[in-house]
Amino acid sequence: MDVLIHLCVGLHIVGIAALLGGFLTQMKAMGQGTARFVPGMLHGALTMLVTGVALVGLNQADDHHVNTIKIGVKLALLIVILGLVYVKRDEDRIDKGLFGLVGLLTTANIFIAVLWT
Repeated sequence: MDVLIHLCVGLHIVGIAALLGGFLTQMKAMGQGTARFVPGMLHGALTMLVTGVALVGLNQADDHHVNTIKIGVKLALLIVILGLVYVKRDEDRIDKGLFGLVGLLTTANIFIAVLWT
């Protein structure tokens, strides 16, 4: 069971890297007002959602303590990120504030995962 949990954690990190990496590659374009949500950002957010749900289930099945409040906050942030990226994925230009919000929420999600114990 531990191998499966570690595999899901690795895939979860790949998802966050795709989401944050897509944001970071568009930073210069954001400054010019031409940023857009790249497909990797959507795929990264979906990967995070699927692996996050799997991690909660696997940890509960293995009788590990799961902080449900922390998971709920992270899930809420991810749903907002996923909704924004999904709805605006076909637009050529995304408002700077909206694009920055996705980066801020992604970064907040990372820090919640790492610092909230």
